[in-house]
Amino acid sequence: MGSKNKLKRFRENESFSNVIQPSRETVTNNQFEYKGKWSELYFKNNNPIVLELGCGKGEYSVGMARKFPEKNFIGIDIKGARFWRGAKTALEENLENVCFLRTQIELIEDLFEANEVDEIWITFPDPQIKYKRTKHRLTNKIFLDRYRNILKPGGLVHLKTDSEFMHGYTLGLLHGLEEEVLYANHDVYKNHGSPEEVTTIQTFYEKQYLEEGKPITYIKFKLR
Repeated sequence: MGSKNKLKRFRENESFSNVIQPSRETVTNNQFEYKGKWSELYFKNNNPIVLELGCGKGEYSVGMARKFPEKNFIGIDIKGARFWRGAKTALEENLENVCFLRTQIELIEDLFEANEVDEIWITFPDPQIKYKRTKHRLTNKIFLDRYRNILKPGGLVHLKTDSEFMHGYTLGLLHGLEEEVLYANHDVYKNHGSPEEVTTIQTFYEKQYLEEGKPITYIKFKLR
């Protein structure tokens, strides 16, 4: 994407009512207005809140918002030029149960209060295979503890990925920590029984992976 195009998208994001872009300083100084008040201030209802971490172009957040009007969705990514597409689509379709938050995922505990989130989706994250990148892996123990701190008791986490490494690493870690794995599938399009939202909503990159014949994996789990 050219820098002109990026700048245009950044400007448009600033005018979108469904895009929230707090400064890092605001978030880390505990001045983020929506923390603990997403239902009250933003969505203005008490419906369950579902996060998509690393939402990319926002296709999953928008797809789920269409499918589940009784839930509220927040797509989170640091790359605003990417989720511009999802935000624009949501506005065009008058989807009031989805918004986009431009921020770093490691700040998640400064953005949501304890017991504020019902579900978390992690869709096609970078597996961060190199050892020195392990700290950035979105299902490492540090990140799992962050999710635990904002999820309601019994809250769900979903991991959908094309990386067999990420699938195996996460499954091994969950078993080692004695967390509750509710469902695991290493090829959701070949093996039947996956939840409908796993196979009926596809991201831009997922379609590419499927064309390349890559299996798509999925894990659903709870954190104690």
